[in-house]
Amino acid sequence: MTDSPRILLIEDEQSIADAVVWTLGKEGYEVAWCSTIADGLAKLDDKFRLVLLDVGLPDGSGLDACRIIRSRSDVPVVFLSARGEEIDRVLGLEIGGDDYIVKPFSPRELAARVRARLRVRLSTAELETKAPRTVDGTDFVHDLEGRRFLFRDRELQLTAAETRILECLLAHPGRVIARAELVDRALGEDSPSLERTIDAHVKTLRAKLREIDPDSDPIETRRGFGYAARKSA
Repeated sequence: MTDSPRILLIEDEQSIADAVVWTLGKEGYEVAWCSTIADGLAKLDDKFRLVLLDVGLPDGSGLDACRIIRSRSDVPVVFLSARGEEIDRVLGLEIGGDDYIVKPFSPRELAARVRARLRVRLSTAELETKAPRTVDGTDFVHDLEGRRFLFRDRELQLTAAETRILECLLAHPGRVIARAELVDRALGEDSPSLERTIDAHVKTLRAKLREIDPDSDPIETRRGFGYAARKSA
């Protein structure tokens, strides 16, 4: 199991933790379980490929824990919560989460969400271009090997979902990409995520771009259609 993708589970309910460990173990993942935020943050390192994070924990809020994780790492974070209202989902995504699973969930749904978060969807042509490159017609530099972007010569600290969305938009600057296509290409074809989650990810992505240049708006919204990477003048 040493070569299996490692997942950190921060969940205080024993029955749910046991079910997650068993389900993902069958899928070939290695799951490390912690029941508190403190233990989870102490265990988190760069060997973990994904974090499953309960929202309600005995020593604090999973939302606050996500903010701490985001300050340290771009590892994908998937929330687990009994609260399934849209406002709760959007809040989780806006603070840096990559997905939001509502309890109770089925083993099949859990496995599908995890696969979607861990899937790397790169074309053969992209794989052949390893060196960082300026994206034609834009102010972005794409470091494919490092899975990172620079905007106006400053590195963007993006979540995995934000990175994949930006990769999709910058693959064809100026082309409008529908929300449904972004769900498929950026979040995974078997992801049950709603198109509304794309809006939340784009909102946080825009906020990070404005931190670098408050007057810049390189992502264009085409109402009723989707989003496009705006070409530089």
